[in-house]
Amino acid sequence: VQGCTGILSLLSDRIDGEVLDAAGQSLRVISNFAVGYNNVDIAEAARRGIAVGNTPDVLTDATADIAVALLLASARRLREGWESVVSGRWKTWEPMGWVGQDLRGKTLGIIGMGRIGQAVAERLVHGWAMQLLYTSRSPKPEVDSQLGGRHVTLEQLLRDSDFVSVHLSLNAQTRHVINGDALRWAKPTCVLVNTARGEVIDQAALCDALREGKLFAAGLDVCDPEPLPTDSPLLKLPNCLVLPHIGSATVSARNAMAQRAADNLIAGIHGKPLPYPVPLPACS
Repeated sequence: VQGCTGILSLLSDRIDGEVLDAAGQSLRVISNFAVGYNNVDIAEAARRGIAVGNTPDVLTDATADIAVALLLASARRLREGWESVVSGRWKTWEPMGWVGQDLRGKTLGIIGMGRIGQAVAERLVHGWAMQLLYTSRSPKPEVDSQLGGRHVTLEQLLRDSDFVSVHLSLNAQTRHVINGDALRWAKPTCVLVNTARGEVIDQAALCDALREGKLFAAGLDVCDPEPLPTDSPLLKLPNCLVLPHIGSATVSARNAMAQRAADNLIAGIHGKPLPYPVPLPACS
């Protein structure tokens, strides 16, 4: 980045003070090819007067679809079924073979009722007549009226939900918010899905809960770290399905992300306001 006017960063690129020092005085803009921007030191960028942009509002449907796919696959034990087929363990139809969880009429808990959380809720409430609980900073009247949602505490959500989908941004307050204590509130028949950020869940605690039968299954599109090491204990659990962070991996979503990232980069290089700016903290 030495001498660069702009940086196009991926969510896997840590843009910290060391990188900004290397860029020097010429750097005007950091365009993050992602909605989340926890990989960028926002405070340091603000201190140096560097604009930061992201790619919002284009991957809601794609990520919601992958969350529902993970929920379905985990509930119906598709990983175990597939592994039984390819390993030759599937010998005949079994009355109790690969029995999973029903969806219709069950209770869905959405942790973080933003755009993606609401899109997931719409799919599952309308498609499978699920009852909806959710957490957010404040109640969402439109969710309550349109989807029959109820704003509850995290503890109540985990105690009462049959399926839980996580949609939190990552910050100091949300890191490991799903920890060992929180997982002890969950039903042993609960399916947990995370398409937000891997660090929101304490993976060691999740591994213990899955191994000990305190959760039925988990579906993860995000991990900590990424990529997940091949010797991770999560990968050895038959009731844990892990994907390589493909929530936004559709043609339309990735094209739209690329367009926004390019627009931010070009505007910033020319000293113009970014069309999709990240709000920067005030500098004293």
